[in-house]
Amino acid sequence: MGTSTGQRTFSGPSDLHLHSLRSDGTEPPSAVVQAAHRHGLRTIALTDHDTTSGWAEAAEASVSLGMTLIPGMELSARHEWRTVHLLAYLFDPEHPRLRAEMERIREDRVGRAERIVRSIARQHDLTWDDVVAQTGTGATVGRPHIADALVARGLAADRAEAFAGILHPSQGHFSPHYAPDPFTAVSLVVAAGGVPVLAHPSPSGRERMMAPAVLRELVANGLAGFEIGHRENTEDGKRVLRALAADLDLIVTGSSDYHGLGKPNQPGENTTTDEMVARIIARGTGTAPVYA
Repeated sequence: MGTSTGQRTFSGPSDLHLHSLRSDGTEPPSAVVQAAHRHGLRTIALTDHDTTSGWAEAAEASVSLGMTLIPGMELSARHEWRTVHLLAYLFDPEHPRLRAEMERIREDRVGRAERIVRSIARQHDLTWDDVVAQTGTGATVGRPHIADALVARGLAADRAEAFAGILHPSQGHFSPHYAPDPFTAVSLVVAAGGVPVLAHPSPSGRERMMAPAVLRELVANGLAGFEIGHRENTEDGKRVLRALAADLDLIVTGSSDYHGLGKPNQPGENTTTDEMVARIIARGTGTAPVYA
């Protein structure tokens, strides 16, 4: 059963948070679309970190499989000591201010990765070329690629062991990268005609969620909603977020955060209702969904 948005329709189930090797996933965009289709999904968003380089390939694959693609991205931000990720949907990728910020983030990610590799290389047999070999063409380089290089070198069994071992901050190889504050990030996405949704906003541990008062300020600044259906969100956090979303009439999404072999997450393990997908489509003005 399709859902009408103007003259076009999309069909659920919908998963609006998937990654390809254009950032830290392990599969090309077309393979991500194929995996989503095998898991029964019919509407998806490709949301690679700080890049839109996978949109064209994902669009071609989605059309060939009769699926709808919501072009998206996961934009890096930082609030105090927290890493904050903002899912951005249907924005104009050529918007000058947003594009400049994306480029600044990507460039600093490269510098950060180089600093981490130099630090690791003092103790382990790892080179920058090892990391480059694990990074796809046009990809936003990050710590997952360093983890993959450690695995390829036999210094870790998999990404999880790399992050728990050599890449753990306690080992002294951590280096921060530039990211805007979330208020700036939200404003840039809105200015580009996009729909900003806070990704996995209530994780456990040190990366706990921002205070409700700050979340309300972000909504006043243009934040459209929360990704509540996500395996990393705590139950207590989800209760707070649901109450806020109901009070402020926000968009609520559920997603897998699929990374191929990079994480255990599987396409469709959380999904977004047709009503909420329709609200995203109605709100986004920067670019259009790709319908089959």
